[in-house]
Amino acid sequence: MDDHSTVDTSTENNFSNQVALVERNVKPQGLTLLDPAAVAKSSRQDLMALVAEIEKADSCVKANAYNKLQVIAEQIKFLQKQAKDILLEAERNAKLHYVACNFVKQTGHIYHLYQRESGQFYFSMLSPEEWGNSAPSQIYKGSFRLEHDRSWTPLSQLQVKDNELNFLQKLLPSDTTTNDFWQSITSNSGV
Repeated sequence: MDDHSTVDTSTENNFSNQVALVERNVKPQGLTLLDPAAVAKSSRQDLMALVAEIEKADSCVKANAYNKLQVIAEQIKFLQKQAKDILLEAERNAKLHYVACNFVKQTGHIYHLYQRESGQFYFSMLSPEEWGNSAPSQIYKGSFRLEHDRSWTPLSQLQVKDNELNFLQKLLPSDTTTNDFWQSITSNSGV
């Protein structure tokens, strides 16, 4: 007998508790085995290799789950930031719609926000440059374009907004109706 065939039964039972082994079947497919004990023999090294493989698989499964959860956590943070940005933008848009002005605002036009000494905010069609030296005592707060969706785009973000709008406009065909466009999309996508 060599070292591999002699196994301490207490150690073997300990490994057997950690490793799920296939049940013994002394009559596979109805045929009686000549030596059922010989078929089921396993050495300590075999059991140790099985335990190591299970531990390795367990570690990989945990790492994989952790990595996937980390991706989801990053997506949650991104969505939270987007939600916060949307709420801040909505708040700004609402406040700007309540700013005093003596004219009807037109979409696509740029309006200039000022604050008087009294603290009142108001919109003007005149930029600080257009006021020149004749400007009343006021503080320039920024310029905004009124968009077609009634949102306000700060002057500093006009190029980004225009690029987004141009990109979206390229996605929509200009020579068909919206209904025809949606029908072509749904028929091509199998919806």
